[in-house]
Amino acid sequence: MSHDTTPKRYKLIASDGTTYPSALKGTLGGYNRPGNERLYGRLDCENALRWIAKGHYVAYRVFFADEATAIAAGYRPCSRCMKPEFAAWKARRP
Repeated sequence: MSHDTTPKRYKLIASDGTTYPSALKGTLGGYNRPGNERLYGRLDCENALRWIAKGHYVAYRVFFADEATAIAAGYRPCSRCMKPEFAAWKARRP
C-alpha cells in the first residue's frame, strides 16, 4: 500500500491579484465573479455556505492568507459575516 506524502497545496490570491501555491490554507474566502463586486469573508460565513450548497459561487471562489491581502487585492468585506469591517469600509467610501 502506498501513501502519497506530497504536501497539500492551496491556491491563494496575492495582494497584486495573482494566484500562488501555498502550503497553508487561506483564512478568508472570497468571491470574484467577472462584472460583480469582489468581496471576502470568513470561511464559515452562513451566506456564502448557503450559496455554495445551492451549487452557486464555487466557480468564482478565491482564498486569502489574511484580510490585509484581500483588501490590497481590491476586495471588500462581506456585509453579513464581517459587519464591523464592512461598516468601516463603507464609511471610507466617497
